[in-house]
Amino acid sequence: MRTRRSPTVVWAVAAAAYLVAVVHRTALGVAGVDAVQRFGLSATGLAMFSVLQLGVYAALQIPAGRALDRFGARVLITTGSAVMAVGQGLLALADDVPLALAARVLIGAGDAAIFISACRLIAEWFPARRVPVMVQVTGLVGQSGQIVSAVVVAWVLHARGWGVTFGALAAVGAAVTVVAATGLARRPDPAPSAVETAARERFVHAVRAAVLPAGTRLGFWSHFLTPFSFNVVAMLWGVPFFVTAQGRTPAEASVLLTTMTASAMTAGPLVGRWTSRHPLRRSWVVLASAGATFTVWAWLLLPATPRPFAQLVVFAVVIGAGGPVSLVGIDFARTFTTGDRLGTATGFVNTGGFVSTITGVLAVGVVLQLVSPAGATTYPLDAWRLAFAVLLVPWVVGVVGVLHHRRRARADLSAAGTPVPPLREALRRRRAS
Repeated sequence: MRTRRSPTVVWAVAAAAYLVAVVHRTALGVAGVDAVQRFGLSATGLAMFSVLQLGVYAALQIPAGRALDRFGARVLITTGSAVMAVGQGLLALADDVPLALAARVLIGAGDAAIFISACRLIAEWFPARRVPVMVQVTGLVGQSGQIVSAVVVAWVLHARGWGVTFGALAAVGAAVTVVAATGLARRPDPAPSAVETAARERFVHAVRAAVLPAGTRLGFWSHFLTPFSFNVVAMLWGVPFFVTAQGRTPAEASVLLTTMTASAMTAGPLVGRWTSRHPLRRSWVVLASAGATFTVWAWLLLPATPRPFAQLVVFAVVIGAGGPVSLVGIDFARTFTTGDRLGTATGFVNTGGFVSTITGVLAVGVVLQLVSPAGATTYPLDAWRLAFAVLLVPWVVGVVGVLHHRRRARADLSAAGTPVPPLREALRRRRAS
């Protein structure tokens, strides 16, 4: 029997679940000072909360994608929302580090399923030409969850305290669980055997088949390359760098982080529109973003003195735009993967940015510690310059990965009868027409 739900309603429910998931993911960031006091943490101990959560999220991407192929987006979003609600409830009650870490594990585990499930629903319910834009709009909705954390969660935390704040987040998560269970549906598929095929396949075989296409691996490296600068700065190291090394006030540091988020929200729909109109040129967006990111990092770190505030704003705008560019990788997975393996492929691609983010966060911390006196809690500009310079390593790895797999993906397209002409030839044809 055909469902009466409209694509817009299904998308709205999935997007709302993703927004709340991002609030869950980022809420501890605005409660960092309170967490240090509540659990007696050092700065390194606080960083471990974020690293553990991201590690769980990244490790579960492929299993979550496989489960998505077998059970569908409704089950995954409902289950993920419920697990995060339990995690926030546990965090509301936690008064020691082990219990708080267990709560963050649950939040990372539940979060792992939400975005890739939303992407799957978009692919099922919307025409292919609209999918890239809808994925970017969904990412924009998720970015607004960071603003909710920075404004609403921070206000409730300061007004009512730790227990009420995280208890309220648990209640919101429970409400989203109910809405997802009742409001989501799988679009009737003219080939229902796809789900049966996914259920019969063994895990290793299904994963191997999903990640085999060169286009899917191009998606992984695209997702690896573009968002980690944004994440490293926004999640942990941005505020101490801006305040202690660049001589900015906490208010100015907050403005810079807000500028990064606003840039990401503005760039998302533009990237989606380009991806939709020029599907054979998607990798150029990835490489252009990587080139711009390298340029602003070099512009920031090569001088041995603090930079003007206007330059820091430009830096924030450029690396902020890298976040939505990473979703081009999700679009590669969609177009190079069969429908019965799309969840697994999307999970694999979505792992890329979190692997590079975890690597970057840890590498910056290790270098800061190595080049600074023992016991230091603030670091001079020269130490930060060396620490951030290590981000060149994942950047180079990502660029090489994109170029290598782009060449292989284009060879596959040519073999399938869709050659990608050189950009110069394409521009000449466009001028001629």
